[in-house]
Parts: sequence; structure tokens; C-alpha cells
Amino acid sequence: MEYQVKHLPEESRFEIDLGEKTSYLDYHLSGNIMIYIHAYTPPEYRGKGLAAMVAKYALDYARDHNLKIIPQCPYVRDYVEAHKEYQELLAG
Repeated sequence: MEYQVKHLPEESRFEIDLGEKTSYLDYHLSGNIMIYIHAYTPPEYRGKGLAAMVAKYALDYARDHNLKIIPQCPYVRDYVEAHKEYQELLAG
């Protein structure tokens, strides 16, 4: 199955629709800083790379829109640490 990440700005969320469930990353936008709050993937979908897809999409979105990031979410924080190309986006 091919998954597609969608940005839902009205919900402050990036998500993958899995039918009755979703894999998502919630954020808060404060000026030009995107604060990544919480990532979630339903247990039965874990290990398929969905959280990484959502994190990459969200980080690319921040880069494309000249935003800085604060990864409060441990998953996104670890993702940024593992993917050095996103460290330039860190606020502060």
C-alpha cells in the first residue's frame, strides 16, 4: 500500500489516512516557528516507516516555508538528530 502525507493546517496536523485510523504529527505555529508537539502511529502500523514519512514531510514543509522548528516531540527530536540535514532548522 502506498501512503500519502497530507497537511491539515486548520487542525495543525500532518497525517497519513489509514482508513479508520491515522498516523499523525501535531504542531503549533508561533510566528515563524513550528513546534512539533506529538507524533502517533497506531500500534498495528508501527515499524512500517509511517512516523518517519510524516516527520520528513513536516520538516520539509518547514524548510520550504522558511520556518524554524522546535521538536518537543521525542520522535521528531530523534529524527532530526539522525538526519543532520534538518539541524539547520532548529530554533535558537
